Formats: sequence, structure tokens, C-alpha cells
Amino acid sequence: MKANHTFSINYWLYRSKEKNGKAPIYCRITMNGQRIEMSMKRVIEPSKWIVGAGVVKGNSEEARTINHYLETIKADLYKKYNQLLILGNPIYLDDIKNSFLGVKEEKKGLIEIFTYHNDQMKLAIGIEVVKATHTKFETVKKKLIIFLNKKYHKKEIVLDELNNKFIIDFEYYLKVEEKIAHNTVMKYIRNVKKVINMAIANEWLKTNPFSNFKCSTKKVIREILTQTEIDKIALKNLDIERLDEVRDIFLFCCYTGYAFVDVEALTVDDVVIGIDGVKWIHTHRKKTGTQSNVPLLMPALQIIEKYKNHPCQEIQQKLLPVKSNQKMNAYLKEIAALCNINKPLTMHIARHTFATTITLSNNVPIETVSKLLGHTKLATTQIYAQVLDTKISKDMLALSKQFEISNNNLKIAK
Repeated sequence: MKANHTFSINYWLYRSKEKNGKAPIYCRITMNGQRIEMSMKRVIEPSKWIVGAGVVKGNSEEARTINHYLETIKADLYKKYNQLLILGNPIYLDDIKNSFLGVKEEKKGLIEIFTYHNDQMKLAIGIEVVKATHTKFETVKKKLIIFLNKKYHKKEIVLDELNNKFIIDFEYYLKVEEKIAHNTVMKYIRNVKKVINMAIANEWLKTNPFSNFKCSTKKVIREILTQTEIDKIALKNLDIERLDEVRDIFLFCCYTGYAFVDVEALTVDDVVIGIDGVKWIHTHRKKTGTQSNVPLLMPALQIIEKYKNHPCQEIQQKLLPVKSNQKMNAYLKEIAALCNINKPLTMHIARHTFATTITLSNNVPIETVSKLLGHTKLATTQIYAQVLDTKISKDMLALSKQFEISNNNLKIAK
């Protein structure tokens, strides 16, 4: 808070609260256009009050006693204000009032409110929150605890101590010491800002200390598989059951566009006969809650049929034997090595592959792809939708043939 801001203390008579011929004296503290008022626990006849001066008129014992009391209070309030000013922290009117009244306001800490937020979110898992989202916030909380210990040598920091430098230092720590990629760091910081916004909504914090920090993302090249690579994985003879199952689930996602969290939740009841008489999957995306109805292509249907007598369908009513995301991605690395594919296979690559290689490259309109992916915005689909060289080649060959036909027609006309 700058030292040259406005600050004043004035006394006034609360005439509408007059009782038995006397009205209470109130103090009004004003700072930068904001004000706060509190009773001085003293009353006086309105006729004895000098409005402009804010004092009791005359030299009676009553006048001298009240005026001395008001001067003492004013001096004490200025003293409290100056003490807060010296500390160099932001000053709020409530702080001055509480300091004067001797009220020790309980200050909330960053880890404390993060814990509160995450506990509330945990209770909402399965209702309006998926477990993966809660896990992400828990990860950010752990990173903050380690950062506080390394940077400040303490386990907690009160909200009033947070400033823009804190979040910049946290960004630096995540990138330099934890070696985390820029876009992931920005996701972590967005989660911190969400928790701070909750603190503001609960009136634990008056202003957002990170309001000037802008979360930027860098454009990344999203890895996808070509049709040749998809076929290579599909045709590979895998004798190990766990790898065979993971390969099937990965390919299923390549042909449906499902993310891990969505394919994990699929049940046999989600497969229905669509309006065109063929099998569809009718479900909702876990992440956005939007409806995602996907007609099943032949490779996806064959995979479902393969597990018709598997315990996942017969006993658990699950469509496919999906393992944990961590295990799925670990086994996919083994599969990539066995297939001589030099790409970091993950479950999310399957989703990118569906958006690009399976649909857009085969002339499926982007609006349809967006619907299939369960996106709420077309712009989100455009991030996935890379234009492959094969698609460019195919389109340009078609265009070249059109020019060739036009040119031949022109020669004939001449």
C-alpha cells in the first residue's frame, strides 16, 4: 500500500438512533474512498454537538471528558495505522479497526484453504467432479508444500502475504527445479488461482494477489499415429495377455476417440442400436458432462466382440478390461518398442489419432469430429486436428486434376 493514499478520521452523531434525548457518537475512518464506522460508546444531546468540528461544545465536565476521550481514540487510531504502514503490507480498514479493538483476526493460510478446497472437491467425486481432477489439485498442493519448505523454510504462508512475486517464484521452481514443461506449469498455476478465487468468494482474502499474472500456453506438436502405424500395432503378435488387452483398448480408443477416463467408465449397457440400425455408444464425457454418441466402426466392434465372454463383461459389466492409466501407459511403451514405433505411446495419443488420422484425413467434417469427441467448442477440436501431409497431398492431387481437366477443355474450345 502506498504511503501517499488518503486517510482520515472523523466523528459524527448518529441522530436516527437518538434515545432518551441523547444520540450515540460514531467514528468514521476513511481511506481511499472506502470507509468503516464504529460506535464510540458515548452519547450526547444533539444540541451540544458541533457538526463540522466533531466535538462537544462548551467547557463543561461532560464536554471536556468526552472530547478528551475522542482525541485519545483518534491519536490511537492514527498510531495503529502508522504501525501497519511501517510493515509495508497492504492495509485494510478492517485491520485498523480490529487492531484498535484488540480483535485478533484469524488469518487463513494457503495450504489450509487448499486442503479445504480439495476436501470439498473429494466429496463431489462422481457427482460433478471426476477423481482425476481431484488428484491434479492434490498434486499442486504437494508441490506448494515442497516449494514453501525450500523457498521460505516454513510449512504455511498466510493469504495476506501472497503477492505476484510468490507465483513467479513458484513458476520458476516448477520449471527449473522440478523440470516440468511450461504448459503443465501453467495448468498448476491456474489451479492455484482457482483456489484463491474461492478464498475471495468466502471473504478470506480481499483482493487477488495473482490478478496480474497471465497464464500463457505454448503451442505444442501433438503426437499422432499414421494408419500404417495403427495397422502395425493391430497385426503384431503379442503373446503376453496384459499387452494384448492394452493393445486392444488403445486401438479401440483410436477408432472411437475416447479418452482414458471415458473408456474406463464404459459398460455393456452403453452399446445401443442407433437411428441408422448399427451399434453406437451412448454416454457422457466425464470431463465436460457433454453427451458423446459414437457410431462404432468395424475395428471397434471386433474388439468389443473379442471380450464378449471375458470376466470384465460377464461379471463386472465393463465393456473392456481397462487397467489403471499409469499401467496402460507403461505397457504401451513396451508395445511401441515391440512394434518398432519411435513415438511415446500414451492413451491420449489414441484420441489425437482418432481426430486426425481416422476422421479428418478421411474427409469427416470437423463439426462432426467435434461432436464425436464431445467437445463444447469447435476451437478445442481444431487443436487436435492436425492436417497430415497425406491429406494435403490427396487434396492437392484432386485440385491438380481439376486444373488439368479445365486446361484440356480450354484447348478443345480453341
